[in-house]
Amino acid sequence: MIVTTTNAIEDYKITGYYGIVFGEVITGVNMFKDLGAGIRNLVGGRSTGYEQELTNARQEALAEMEQRAAAMGAHAIVGVDIDYEVLGADNGMLMVTSSGTAVTVEPL
Repeated sequence: MIVTTTNAIEDYKITGYYGIVFGEVITGVNMFKDLGAGIRNLVGGRSTGYEQELTNARQEALAEMEQRAAAMGAHAIVGVDIDYEVLGADNGMLMVTSSGTAVTVEPL
């Protein structure tokens, strides 16, 4: 499946629109990653634990969106947007959502 942030796909013509599709992931960041991030906050540097959690959540949200588009009969998703949100001030829950328009395409 072609997934792109653009509204068109080079060398393809959009032949059908199936509507907006979403992928949502809400994940908790565990106590050990919080501890590691807290230390990084004090001494500086990157939090690889948080970065990996963010990468996993983003990949899962995109995969879920692709599955929903495929179930509709789409070949591609255009206009993709990914959003991130922390849920609650102290509970460490991360929400990643992806959205786009499910379409069918054919080569030019």
